[in-house]
Amino acid sequence: MPNRPNILFLMSDQHRADVAGFAGNNVVRTPVLDWLASEGTVFTNAYTPSPICVPGRQCLMSGKLPKSAGCEGWIDLPPSSMTFARTLSQYAYHTVVSGKLHHLGDDQMQGWTQRIAPDAQVADNQIQGAIMEEFARYEPEVGTGKWSNQKEIEQAGSIYGAYQEFDEVAADASVRNLRRFFTAPSYDRPRHHRPLLHKLSLLQPHYPFFTDEEHLTYYMNRVTPYLEEPCDHPVLSLSQQNRPVSATPRDVRRATAAYYGMIETIDGHYGEVLDELRHVGENLDNWIVIYTSDHGEMLGQHGIWEKTRFYEASVRVPLIIRWPKRFPGGATVRQNVNLCDLFATICDLAGVPTPTGLDSRSLVPLMDDARRSDAKSDNILWDNESISQFGTHHVMIKRDDLKYQWYGTDGPEVLFDLASDSGETTNVLESEEHSDNVRRFRSRLAALGHGPEADPDYVNAGYAVN
Repeated sequence: MPNRPNILFLMSDQHRADVAGFAGNNVVRTPVLDWLASEGTVFTNAYTPSPICVPGRQCLMSGKLPKSAGCEGWIDLPPSSMTFARTLSQYAYHTVVSGKLHHLGDDQMQGWTQRIAPDAQVADNQIQGAIMEEFARYEPEVGTGKWSNQKEIEQAGSIYGAYQEFDEVAADASVRNLRRFFTAPSYDRPRHHRPLLHKLSLLQPHYPFFTDEEHLTYYMNRVTPYLEEPCDHPVLSLSQQNRPVSATPRDVRRATAAYYGMIETIDGHYGEVLDELRHVGENLDNWIVIYTSDHGEMLGQHGIWEKTRFYEASVRVPLIIRWPKRFPGGATVRQNVNLCDLFATICDLAGVPTPTGLDSRSLVPLMDDARRSDAKSDNILWDNESISQFGTHHVMIKRDDLKYQWYGTDGPEVLFDLASDSGETTNVLESEEHSDNVRRFRSRLAALGHGPEADPDYVNAGYAVN
């Protein structure tokens, strides 16, 4: 039986899918990601299961949609949940992570066997036996929460902040750990006789919009900022904090330039890790390398900022999988996929059984088909669907080019046809042309345990095991 492959999982925070060279953006400089894309498979319609940090990351780890995972909000997975890290560790993988995981509860490992340079921090309301009245005694007169979007934009600029420092430490810790794992220079004994899953998870390009002077000045006059007005939908018209933003065009340009600078910065950190693997003699063609992000960033498009919305800029994510040993590079998959699918995909690629009951489909059949000249555009065995959820009652279902959105009592349903309306400006829900599609979407919504006719016996998305 051949040894199982090593896996390098690279992840960022809040990277919108269209700000990358491989995605066709000719302004941002992302040579490392572009190299991965040129030698890997790019998924152009990959979506987050929840367009906000905590539930998006918990769903990625568990291979379950928010309702299935019990993470309909800023809620961590229950302790000892089955994650892809825990599954691989059961099959003798060293599972090592550096950087952001955003777990909130007592189980800060969630299947990882080693955490280096962690962001481990238990939320106040997750402390066992916490006396919340005692915490309330120490609340300051001025709130300690994050800045408003207005202030985030106005304060953007050439600043070395906490997130830049965090990412430097996380990347350096990855480099040092890989060197010890493969060479142990100060204590020469073998350590790499078992397969390795190593994850580097960075904070950038999550706001605050800070970057160094070199990047800021390079991008300042090259970016094209979004200077748009919000639509009239009661949900889609709101930035994440539900507050209006009235920034000057110059402030928006500077924030956009800083965002581009942060993306170039993380690209460099990923390059450091890949260079270290080459340095210690690893053949990267034998490694599975995955890159993705937890969600996107509106960046002023449609007049709003941050995430939580089902616009493409917020809910669609970059996704690359490179493994030349099995999949020749330069392929593109256009079917709708989900970050939940990475659980089954990793298991499939590693030759490890996938646990049952997941909302996760292996992407391997799509990767195989992408390289066949006679392959149809859609694998007939693939559910060409991706689902995302924010909170308990905002749901998106995308099938083919149609994106349906349900908002409960917060606002009317929305249907975008991205084939004819890539800018997502026209709601075609009432169009006679799409009446049958709307009925199908509402039926699927009910099967997913949402809406006025929600299935009370919902268990999971019901995907067939590949």
